[in-house]
Amino acid sequence: MTVDRALACVERPRITALKPFGVAVRAVIRGRPVSELSVTALRTLVREHRLLLLRDFAGFAEPAELSAYGERWGQLSVWPFGTVLELVQQPTPADHIFDHSHMPMHWDGMYREHIPEFQIFQCVHAPGEGNGGETTFSDTAAVLTHANPATRTLWSRAIGTYHRKMEYYDSTCVSPVVTTHPVHGTPVIRYNEPTTGAGDAFVNHPDLEFAGLTDDRELAELHRGLRAALYDPSHLYAHTWRTGDLVVTDNYTLLHGRNAYTSGAPRHLRRVQVLGEPPLANPGLVR
Repeated sequence: MTVDRALACVERPRITALKPFGVAVRAVIRGRPVSELSVTALRTLVREHRLLLLRDFAGFAEPAELSAYGERWGQLSVWPFGTVLELVQQPTPADHIFDHSHMPMHWDGMYREHIPEFQIFQCVHAPGEGNGGETTFSDTAAVLTHANPATRTLWSRAIGTYHRKMEYYDSTCVSPVVTTHPVHGTPVIRYNEPTTGAGDAFVNHPDLEFAGLTDDRELAELHRGLRAALYDPSHLYAHTWRTGDLVVTDNYTLLHGRNAYTSGAPRHLRRVQVLGEPPLANPGLVR
């Protein structure tokens, strides 16, 4: 059975490509339940296209509804707050995830015991036109495919050590910048982009160190080259949120971040993380 046929419900949804990667599935009749779509078929789309946008389907009114839907995809990551993270600006944030600033590229689970395979984001309320707040995703497999051999050699020598302390953990992760997808072995990048230049405006900096390079010149070239490649339009998808959107992503391959948005804008996302089958133990976790 094709993915298109597997997604057929009362009215077959429209499936279109996003650029430079990803696929959108849109309801023909606005407000149809997303639960009518085959999770098996949707999972296939995410694994093939890295990112899936579900638009114009009925939303989830409560966090518990999003959590229940996420459980159809697999085992959810459980945090001290539960399974659903409320991503909304706080008046006095203790961490940048609750601020309105730019969020550097990173991968989810890098400081936890298990790395989720999928992220499911729900847009409860969009920030509004012109207010920014796009969630950014970079296809690291494509970045490596398009990099020249000398650049790949430099990146492949680098090993990042990342330490971050926040309300939910105080952990260190050590990972090669270039590693492999844990299921099919495709080369991917695991990298936490530095916050250099953000100054005091960035709340709760992670501590970053990189080994395997010969001098400061190579370190500077590592960061310059990675930033240019990760944000290259041929590798970067920046999602402009509409209220009601669901976005499901391949956390094993992509890095993601956030564009800054207008302070006080009504940007409200919810996120659940779905573990792989079996759950992927974090190979870089030190503590």
